[in-house]
Amino acid sequence: MSRDDPNLDNVLRPRPNRPTTADAIQRITNGHAKGNTTTLEITGSSSRAGTPLPEDAPPSAKSISSARKHARATAKKRLFHTINYTPRTSHFDPKSEYRDFRGFFVLFWMGLAIMVTTTAIKNIKETGYPLRVQVYELLSRNVVSLAIADGLMVGSIGVSLYLHRLFRSSNGILRWGKAGIWIQSIYQAIWLFIWVEWPFVLEWTWTAQVFFALHTLTFLMKMHSYAFYNGHLSETERRLRALDRPEPGASLHKAVIYPSSPARLRELDQASDSDEKSQEKQLREEIEELRTNLATELTSPMGNITYPQNLTVYNFADYILCPTLCYELEYPRTDHIRWLEVFYKTLAVFGCIFLMTVVSEEFITPILVDATIRIKQAESISDKSLVLAESISVMLFPFMLEFLLTFLVIWEYALGAFAELSCFADRHFYSDWWNCEDWLEFSREWNVPVYNFLKRHVYFSTKYYTSDGIAMALTFLISSLGHELIMGCISKKLRGYGMFAMMLQLPLVAIQRSKYVRGRWVLNNAFFWGSIISGISAIASLYVLV
Repeated sequence: MSRDDPNLDNVLRPRPNRPTTADAIQRITNGHAKGNTTTLEITGSSSRAGTPLPEDAPPSAKSISSARKHARATAKKRLFHTINYTPRTSHFDPKSEYRDFRGFFVLFWMGLAIMVTTTAIKNIKETGYPLRVQVYELLSRNVVSLAIADGLMVGSIGVSLYLHRLFRSSNGILRWGKAGIWIQSIYQAIWLFIWVEWPFVLEWTWTAQVFFALHTLTFLMKMHSYAFYNGHLSETERRLRALDRPEPGASLHKAVIYPSSPARLRELDQASDSDEKSQEKQLREEIEELRTNLATELTSPMGNITYPQNLTVYNFADYILCPTLCYELEYPRTDHIRWLEVFYKTLAVFGCIFLMTVVSEEFITPILVDATIRIKQAESISDKSLVLAESISVMLFPFMLEFLLTFLVIWEYALGAFAELSCFADRHFYSDWWNCEDWLEFSREWNVPVYNFLKRHVYFSTKYYTSDGIAMALTFLISSLGHELIMGCISKKLRGYGMFAMMLQLPLVAIQRSKYVRGRWVLNNAFFWGSIISGISAIASLYVLV
């Protein structure tokens, strides 16, 4: 066919192929061999190259263009997609650095939604209603009296503010170091007795009692921390003022000291006595150092508030709202309140309570009611033991859900909502307790606010006078008494099962940290999860059935 043929334009031709990298390399090579290759020819060899560079382009632009052309020329092109294989671990491997498992969190909530949906369908089939109403009737009772009593209980701890003002202004027997600490302690004991007995006097339901008991213990710890920390600061202020006119024989011991034991304290005193400096010069240096330490103790770590500037109603009310049990002069703050976040967390609190109610209504209460009847009808101890063992095994999974929901509703959502409302910036309410190897690690990471309180006001206060082992045992004892009080409010029985289970953690920790078990993470973590799931179910069954 001739080029002059008029029908030439009507002939369908295949679209010309885009030059490959290999073609470009071949063309460049041939061009160099012929000695007539130009920049324009190379850049124009591919439609991906972009606009050709002008002759007067700056050297930097030519360098970038040359680098891009070299990268395109050396790229390997294959017909099949190349897979980049490299040494890597799986996401669940212990050596993996991957930490994002939010998808399982979503799956957890979807599983609960499926459980609620299937439960509602079953209830509609059996009763004509999607939900049973027994537990909801318990929750709806005593609401007004509970709200009034809770408000009075929270307001009554404000007496500590005015008591402390009295202790600080007194120079006689009422100062904190003399009678003040005893007056505060007696007030706390009377306060605790009144508010623990209050639900029993009014004959509240167990749901109202357990909420009120938890709230009462929370504010007992808040009041104790506020009073004793400010009491410490009041005595520190007195010592600082006394240094303005130091008297012979005045105490010059350090402002804050947490020795390992009384023996360690004596070692520190002996070390200071062995100083070879002159006594007069040493005395001046010690007074100046002590003055600096005392002034530092009276000032917040952030440096904005100094005692007694904090003794105001506003500061006390702010402390009440902050999700912490340890009082400080000030806390780190966020810039503003995210009201949408407050709404989400508040909604999540009620959502978790709803789910806990469904689990209790459908999977726990019927089993306990049936087991109670069967135990009364059983004649032999073996039959009663079989009923108890069966109820414990059947309720393992429901109580595991209740345990996880309790964790979420308190430490993630409720405390998170109060942190947002008070602009409290430290949201470290828990650590990765689900990876614990022993119970001592769990006690540190499961409930960080309570752990900090016990560490400051029980462990260190006791450790000053005794050994580490006694201080730790006393800390666990006080924690177990609190748990026993909660179980007594729920079941209206004092059996000691919860207290025994808490104290049992100490020998279990010793076993798990022995040379035969220590370091076996999978074994220890599996033992931790198995004991916590079976322990909760067993304790609940024992309190109700025995």
